[in-house]
Amino acid sequence: MQSNPNFVNSAHQASLLDKLQLLYGDRGEEVLQSVTALVGKYADPDRQGKPWITESDVMLITYGDSIQEKGVKPLRTLHDFLGKYAKDTLSAVHLLPFFPYTSDDGFSVVDYREIDPALGDWQDVKSMSEDFDLMFDAVINHISKSSEWFQGYLKGDAKYRNYFTEADPSEDYSMVTRPRALPLLTAFDTSRGVKHIWTTFSEDQIDLNFKNPDVLLEILDILINYSLNGARFIRLDAIGFMWKELGTTCMHLPQTHALIKLIREVLELAAPGTILITETNVPHEHNISYFGNGHDEAQMVYQFPLPPLTLYSFYAKNARKLMEWADILEPTTEHTSFFNFLASHDGIGMRPTEGILTAEEKQSMVDRVLAHGGRVSYRDNGDGTRSPYELNINYQDALTHPEDSDERRVQRFLAAHAILLSLAGVPGIYIHSLVGSRNDYMGVEQSGINRRINREKLDKETLYHELEHNNNRKEVFNGLSRLTRIRREQSAFSPQAGQEVQFLDDRIFSIRRFNTATMEEILVLVNVSDERVTLHSLEQGTDIISNRTVGRTLVIEPYETYWIRKDQG
Repeated sequence: MQSNPNFVNSAHQASLLDKLQLLYGDRGEEVLQSVTALVGKYADPDRQGKPWITESDVMLITYGDSIQEKGVKPLRTLHDFLGKYAKDTLSAVHLLPFFPYTSDDGFSVVDYREIDPALGDWQDVKSMSEDFDLMFDAVINHISKSSEWFQGYLKGDAKYRNYFTEADPSEDYSMVTRPRALPLLTAFDTSRGVKHIWTTFSEDQIDLNFKNPDVLLEILDILINYSLNGARFIRLDAIGFMWKELGTTCMHLPQTHALIKLIREVLELAAPGTILITETNVPHEHNISYFGNGHDEAQMVYQFPLPPLTLYSFYAKNARKLMEWADILEPTTEHTSFFNFLASHDGIGMRPTEGILTAEEKQSMVDRVLAHGGRVSYRDNGDGTRSPYELNINYQDALTHPEDSDERRVQRFLAAHAILLSLAGVPGIYIHSLVGSRNDYMGVEQSGINRRINREKLDKETLYHELEHNNNRKEVFNGLSRLTRIRREQSAFSPQAGQEVQFLDDRIFSIRRFNTATMEEILVLVNVSDERVTLHSLEQGTDIISNRTVGRTLVIEPYETYWIRKDQG
């Protein structure tokens, strides 16, 4: 591939230099030359990205081997499942880390450029990308201690000398934000003696040192190649921790934001149409800071308060706190959007509820999850205490007591997902939610890892049979698939469509979605309680779920959902 170093115009060069000088000071000019050369290596003036997201964009979240078939590579089995069951329901697939790894179910990557041979190969990924938009994980805060990079560091290879952050254990690290109750520093024997290395998440996940511009250039090259190999979306995992400055929290630092802005600008030049999504499981105000000014940083951010607040609404039989939170959300710009989800490969994060739920309300959620068969993971507060960090439980089981009937279980589950599908943004549906899975106790017992409770590996033949014959799986899958297909046809559910909370009754989650371009308007009503609720003074319209006309008075049964499209008059 021939390089085109002149592809980056003077305006982009000035913009890139501004960020590089913040990161590297006097070395900014030197690093800029390397960045422009990298862009020139891949840039193609004829390459066009896809149009911006619409109401038809719905993403599945899954591991590459969540569905397995004897003698077949899992990525091919997944593709078969998608083609058979989801081609009209989903537009995109978030493939959780599919690289060789050593721990944390994929989030300790050995080689960013290779696919785990147990899953398949790059051709399998490219084949899937022809039928679905794909999201790849960029696990770039840290890398496996078994990687070539870290092994080279241990052996004294000059190339990797500054790829990682050495630290003095006698210093004060009390201000540093800790996501897990594990040591921040890990001692390693190296060719230069014992060195203490920054390991935010575990001793097998070695933090990369972005103060070294060679690390930045390596990562930029990797991300460009992700885009060119089928990724429309790139998820920046644990991105808030990327820059280390002793004496700070080492979270959400200006340098971290500069790095993301730089990544976005480079991808817009080399792989236009690539959408960055930041994963920051933190309180809302920090989370949305990754939108930047709405045009220069991440195009999408995870809506982390949504899973715990939705769950709390069903526990309390009251949607007031969820609606108050939704009411203060600022509209996104025309080229940014929230990524909404209820369940994922991780647990239900509790930090995003800070300032929204009281300590007693959060404890009530912990108690309920434990009663429903779940687990709780904690974080170290740095002062000898710990707080609930996430609730580890399958979302269906989180919503319902083990003794609840299947009918009630399905009703609550579909009602919760109706909320997910109604809110402004792009909805993401976890594989185990889509197919109606339950708590995987064996996975937890065998591994000792709480998150395995919602990471079961499913046998394809058994799954296909149960989707046809198992009452719970069948009802959940059919109900959720139908809701999703209806949603994808409504312009009022566009990520750019307006959203206005309606405080009609605290038991009813109520929002109005409206698209000023198409004049379509939908009133969303979801009963989060076990009580029959009567609403008055509604505008007449058509419930697009039941296809029935709705008058000014409406009786809503427990856990019932209405999507009432306003009649055009």
